[in-house]
Amino acid sequence: MTEVLIVPVDARNAERYVELVEALANFEHLDPPSEEGRARLISDATSADRPFHAFLAMMDDVAVGYVTFFFTYSTFLARRALFLEDIFVLEQYRGRGIGTKLFQFCAEEAKRKGCGRMEWTALDWNEPAHRFYEGLGAKQLDWYLFRLSSDGFDAAKQR
Repeated sequence: MTEVLIVPVDARNAERYVELVEALANFEHLDPPSEEGRARLISDATSADRPFHAFLAMMDDVAVGYVTFFFTYSTFLARRALFLEDIFVLEQYRGRGIGTKLFQFCAEEAKRKGCGRMEWTALDWNEPAHRFYEGLGAKQLDWYLFRLSSDGFDAAKQR
């Protein structure tokens, strides 16, 4: 098997990163980033003060997957936590250990940064993702994810 390299997203490969984000959105039946969103993704992924970390999985100079994560904080553990925002491998490259390598890369980053845990979400219908994570030792929690979109910020203030 061809070696998989994990490389940071930078100005040279940021367009390919955004294309992979769009591929994930299509896989999840969600709206991909708008043109303005694409520009923000590239700017944020390549800025000196980036709000998240993004890496590409490369095989033979082809970007075949990616991972995006950022750090949160657990007050109960009194330690950082790595939040895995996205992990994605193009369908034609699945089953080759690329997703596992990306996940292990995140676990190593979490360990290197002294994190107390890693967390992420998965869509309820994505059984292959559930099996993937459980196969790596992860446990599903009994927590509900809540979201307040930016168009509701002002309304929340008035309650």
